[in-house]
Formats: sequence, structure tokens, C-alpha cells
Amino acid sequence: MTGRRKLIAGNWKMNGLKAHLSEVSAIAKLAGARDDIDVALFLPATLIAAAAPLADGVLIGGQDCHQAQSGAYTGDISAAMLVEAGAGATLVGHSERRAYHGETSADVAAKAAFAHGAGLKVVLCVGETLETRELGDEEAQDWVVDQLLASLPEGADPDWLTIAYEPVWAIGTGKVATPPQIAAMHATLRAALVARLGEKGAAMRLLYGGSVSGDNAADILHLPDVDGALVGGASLSAAKFAPIIAAA
Repeated sequence: MTGRRKLIAGNWKMNGLKAHLSEVSAIAKLAGARDDIDVALFLPATLIAAAAPLADGVLIGGQDCHQAQSGAYTGDISAAMLVEAGAGATLVGHSERRAYHGETSADVAAKAAFAHGAGLKVVLCVGETLETRELGDEEAQDWVVDQLLASLPEGADPDWLTIAYEPVWAIGTGKVATPPQIAAMHATLRAALVARLGEKGAAMRLLYGGSVSGDNAADILHLPDVDGALVGGASLSAAKFAPIIAAA
């Protein structure tokens, strides 16, 4: 570690109604008890405005934003809209967006740049499919590095950009990459970031995501170059999120 502060981020995906805002309050209470890490929740857009006042000490974010300021993009949400709703961050490039909505790495880079321009912090996601992983560890690493470099926006800076490595085959499946696999991928991504960005690449946070739970969080979070976690299902309740925060 080089002084990079741990970030524990929850992605609620298409889950959560106003009845679940009590979980946001409870997670904020957990975060408030820690002054040595950062905690974030990426919520459905419908909950951001209601959650922001309840989330003192927690960074509230959207799960995606469009790369245009406004326009005829039915169903999309702009970075300015997220900011107005009370968000301070957004995800871009999540594998589910890439797979289900056909987002390219060029799209992801444009979204990241536009979100930053609107004042949002950005968590940019990368990760390989099972088919790519089965080609071998080296092939998987090369593939993810190529995706990362193609997704990096101009002006990428650790002050506002974080990278999340999520092997697609481990998202919501209960499967988790082994500690050696995670360590090797993070070391490779770190080297690629340093080669591209220099000192900024050394300072940029790298999160791991993919079936992170209270049972495995400590083993994952203490690996070299793992600066936090992007958590799915276990972030929906404070009770399940608490041991992951504690493990940081």
C-alpha cells in the first residue's frame, strides 16, 4: 500500500424501494463509526434524492450516466441529473451495462469524462468473462488490461477516478476468484496504470468485486493492491454489509 485509503462500495443494482431507506441510514451509522475508510452506495436513481440526506458519511452514487448533457435519450439519466438529485459519484462500465446494453469501452471512457466534468467521482468497472478466464490467467490479464486502457478517460486522475475489477463469472454466482488470481490481476492492472499514468496510476484505487461477502472480505481486502471492494447483494442490508466494512 502507498497510503491509498480503502473504499467499500455497495451496488444495489435494480433493487430497493423507499421502504429500504432504513438500510441506508443503518449503513451510514456504520460508516460514521469509521474515520479510516470510505463507504459508498450506488443506488437506483429513484432513491438518490431520498437517500442523500440520510447518508451522512456515505458517498451516494448513481449506477450509470449518459455521455451527453441532455437530449432524446429515453430512459437515460445525465450526470447533471444525478448531481441535482444529490449524487456525488457514479458507476460506469459495469459488466451488466456492457453486456445487456452493448456499451463499448469508448462509450465508458466518454461517460467517465462527462461524469467528471459534472463534478462526480467515478468508479470504472472492468472484468473478463468465464470464456476468457478459461483461456488462461495470462490471457485473462491481457484482455482486462486492454479493456482498462480502452476505457480510461482523458485526464484520468485518482482524485476522482477509481477502478473496479470484477470478473464477470464471479458476479452474483457465489464464485470468487482465488486470492492468487485476484492478486495477480490487480498487480497487472497496477502496472498498466503506472505505465499509462505514472504516479497517478500508482495512487489510483483498485477495488475487487464479485460475490464479496463477510466470509471472504478479510482475505480479499488484505491482498496487495486491493484498495477496497465493490459489493453487490451483500450491500442491500446493513447486517450483511457490516462485516465487510469491519474487514477493511
